[in-house]
Amino acid sequence: MRVLITFAALFLSVVLLQLGAGGVVPMDAISGAQLGFSKSQIGLMGSSHFFGFFIGCWWAPRLMGNVGHSRAFAAFVAAGTIGIIAHMLLINPVAWSLMRMAVGLCTAGCYTIIEAWMQAKVTNATRGRAMGVYRVVDIMGSLGAQLIIGVLTPGSYISYNLLALLLCSAVFPLTLSKAEAPETPDAPRLRPQLAWQRSPLAAAGVIVSGVTGAAFRTVGPMYGQEVGLFSNQIAIYLAAYVVGGAVAQYPVGWAADKYDRRKVLLVLSLLATLTCGAAILLSDHGPWANYAAIAAFGFATMPIYSVSTAHAHDYASSMERVELSAALMFLYAVGAIASPYVASLLIEGFGAAAMFVMIAVAHVLLIAFGLARMGARPSPGNVTAYTYEPRTSFLIGRLLGWARDKP
Repeated sequence: MRVLITFAALFLSVVLLQLGAGGVVPMDAISGAQLGFSKSQIGLMGSSHFFGFFIGCWWAPRLMGNVGHSRAFAAFVAAGTIGIIAHMLLINPVAWSLMRMAVGLCTAGCYTIIEAWMQAKVTNATRGRAMGVYRVVDIMGSLGAQLIIGVLTPGSYISYNLLALLLCSAVFPLTLSKAEAPETPDAPRLRPQLAWQRSPLAAAGVIVSGVTGAAFRTVGPMYGQEVGLFSNQIAIYLAAYVVGGAVAQYPVGWAADKYDRRKVLLVLSLLATLTCGAAILLSDHGPWANYAAIAAFGFATMPIYSVSTAHAHDYASSMERVELSAALMFLYAVGAIASPYVASLLIEGFGAAAMFVMIAVAHVLLIAFGLARMGARPSPGNVTAYTYEPRTSFLIGRLLGWARDKP
C-alpha cells in the first residue's frame, strides 16, 4: 500500500493516458468505417500510430534532458490531445493518420517519462512491488481503453472530446506532484543488431509479436464490424483479448522458467495458429463464440513478447540489459508499423478472415524458424527470471534489469 501511495500520481497518469490515447485506437477504426474511409485507409492510421510511437521512444529521453520531466510530459500530452481533438475538425483519412502519429508520439513519450521517474525513485526494497503494481495498472488501463468504446458514439465530436479530456487530465497528477523530479537518465543506444546477435529467434519472436498485436488492436475493430458485432460487443471482444493475455502471464511465466523457452515459444505460436483458425471458424456463431476464441487468441499471443525477451536476455550480460531491451522494442515497432496497413489491405481484398490468416502465417514461419534455431545451438545453461515486459518505452529495460539478474 505504501508503494501505491508513493507512486499514486504516476499510476493515475498511466490510467488516464491509457483511457485517452488507448481509447482512440479502436474508436478510429469504428468511426472511420462509419465515415466512409476505406479499409486500407483505416489500416494506414494504425501504422501511423506505431510510427509516431517509435519516434516518441527515441525522442523522449532527449527532450527530458533539454526541458525536464514535467515539461516534456506536458508537451507530449498536449501533442496527443491536439491529435485527438482535431479529429472531428478535419474528417480526412490522411489528416487522421497524421493525428494518430501525434497520439502514438504522445503515448511513447509519456510512458518513457513515467518509467524514467519510477526508475529514479524506486529502491531495491520497493522495486518489485512497484513494478507489480505498475503492470496491473497498465493492464487495467488497457482493459478500460477497450471497453470505453462501448459507451461512446463512433464518429461523434463529443466522443473524441471526452477522450481528449481524459488524456489531457493525465497531465495533472504528474505535474502537480510534490515529489521532486529525478535526474534525467542517459538515453540508451539503439543497436537493433544486438538483439539478432544475442538470439535470432528472440528477434523474430518480437517482430511476430508486433505483427500480431498491432494488427489485432488497430484492425480488430474493423474485423468485428465485418463479422456482425455491434460497437458495445466490439468493446467486449477487444477486452476479452486483453483478459486472455493477462490470465496467461502466470502459467506461461511458470512454464518459461521450468522448460526450454524455445519450446514454450513454439507451443505459444502453435496455439496462436490454432486460435486464428478457431476465430475464423467461430466468427458466425454469435458474440460469445467470438469472445471465447479471441480470449484464447490473447492467451496464446500476448506472452510471446515477454518469452522472446526473456530468451534474448539469457544470452546477454547485465551491462547489455538496457540496450538489448531497446533493440527488442525497436524490432517490435518494425512489425507493428507494417502490420496494420498490410492487414487492412488483405481484408479489403480477401475478406475479414484474411487478417487472421496473415497472423497465422507469421506464426507458422516463426515455428519453422524456431525449429531451425533449436538445431543450431543448445539452450543456455543458466536462464534469467521470466518477467512480464510491457511494450511501453525504450527505458523499460532499466526497471526490469534487476529482476533478470536475481539468482
